[in-house]
Amino acid sequence: MTVLDEYHQKRAQLIADDRALRVDATNEAHFSGKARQADAILRRIREEEAKSIWAVEHDEVPHPFPGMEFLTGKDIILKTQLFNIITKMPKGALLHVHLDLTVNGTTLLALALQHPSIHIRASARITAASIKSVDIEFRPLPPSFVPQRISLCLPTYKPGEWIPLRRAREQFDAALGGMQGFDRWIANCLTMNPSDAYVTHNNNIRIWDRFRAAATLTSNLVYFLPVWRAYIRQFLEETIIDGVSYVEARINFSPKFMIGPNGEQNVPHKEWLGTFQDVLAEFRGSLRAQGRDDEFTGAKIIYTIIRNCEPEELEWYLNDCIEMKKLFPDIIAGFDLVGDENILRPIKDYLPQLLSFSTLQASQGLPEHHQIPFIFHAGETLGDGSVADDNLYDALLLGTKRIGHGFSLVKHPKLMAMCRERGVALEVCPISNEILRLTASMPMHPLPILINHGVPVALSSDDPSLFQNMGLSFDFFQVLAASNVTGLLTLGHIARDSIKYSMLTAEEKARATLKWEERWERFVDEIVRFDGVRRN
Repeated sequence: MTVLDEYHQKRAQLIADDRALRVDATNEAHFSGKARQADAILRRIREEEAKSIWAVEHDEVPHPFPGMEFLTGKDIILKTQLFNIITKMPKGALLHVHLDLTVNGTTLLALALQHPSIHIRASARITAASIKSVDIEFRPLPPSFVPQRISLCLPTYKPGEWIPLRRAREQFDAALGGMQGFDRWIANCLTMNPSDAYVTHNNNIRIWDRFRAAATLTSNLVYFLPVWRAYIRQFLEETIIDGVSYVEARINFSPKFMIGPNGEQNVPHKEWLGTFQDVLAEFRGSLRAQGRDDEFTGAKIIYTIIRNCEPEELEWYLNDCIEMKKLFPDIIAGFDLVGDENILRPIKDYLPQLLSFSTLQASQGLPEHHQIPFIFHAGETLGDGSVADDNLYDALLLGTKRIGHGFSLVKHPKLMAMCRERGVALEVCPISNEILRLTASMPMHPLPILINHGVPVALSSDDPSLFQNMGLSFDFFQVLAASNVTGLLTLGHIARDSIKYSMLTAEEKARATLKWEERWERFVDEIVRFDGVRRN
């Protein structure tokens, strides 16, 4: 053996030893020969498209690259064969998604327009000069309400006056596009666009201002009982079409009541969940009737509270969460605190209440095997030693079963080791992290660090109605496109592990994993078969 041969041997061994630490390395042998073939095919396609698609200029997208800013590169992604293949992949469980931010703005507007009681108001008359800066609000109002105006665009409109949503649409100024212009305007208000994320609000502090405005506007439509039912069904249908078979969605219960059909805010939490449970049963029944049982395992809810409430007020919500668990034992999967960690209360502000939660559950008669786990948002920050970053310590000390985001975890080797050893998975939301300016692009995202250190992860979409990353295919694509190491087998491992780290029972996990494996084998077989036809 020559000196050069010996060097190459040592080099290959060092690379192998380094990659042996990855979360997918120990399970690679579990994948079939067809899966390995499919992995090689996707690697080849990725390499080809890096040259044929990402290395050429596109209209209005200067200097594109794989894993670039999602809102700018989305139209290019849709042109790739790689994305088309990923849409067909069985993706396992969606473990981090906020239910009220899951249905795209155009669909949500269509749902809202079905209800005459929904009104809109603006902070100024809508004109060509004001349309991009005016603040708007939606609200379902009682049948007795009599509007004083018919249009947001006429000179007679006074700021803050309520107008029926349908009428505002019908009377929208023709110079602004008429009804179609109204639809585009509202859809834009309900989503984030490239200008928001990459120009006017291009840092992690300012982008949250735009996020909160769009999220609040959306929630005023979603948390209306007649819309709520149709909205849940729409979310379930769109989610399984993208290959997701199980969901743990977060619902923000911070308002104690939802608005009912009479325009009054008087619908308690048990009716929210009762509706969810009813829609879920109807949805499963419709799938069963179509012979599509294997596509859907089910859905549960993580009870969430915005972290701006007073510690004393949190006690009410913790008790309410327990009561909802009693009423809906198969629906409530966990408890979480949500919201911008950089400016809202840290977990440590609630320690007395959170530390007593287990005892509180026992005192109210919940058996140990039904106790509600913590599934905390933590470390969704650029901070290093900041209050938001320190939430990671409290989340782990309090026994969180998973960590939402955990973006700053890679700065903490001890905490990464704890997650690896305890099996605490990170719910990683790549596109959300990028749009909220925690990272500039996917190649800069810390996900590979987590994978390379053996930390379990589950890819998630977070707030797809705002970020325009419906389902999970876009997040899976960004992860695959931005790495030369990560391949289809890595994505398969992550998808299967998402079931493992869910809050399903052991028996439910076994069934869901078996169904996933059957779908996976059909998926990789289709890739290999199609590639053979294409190449011949």
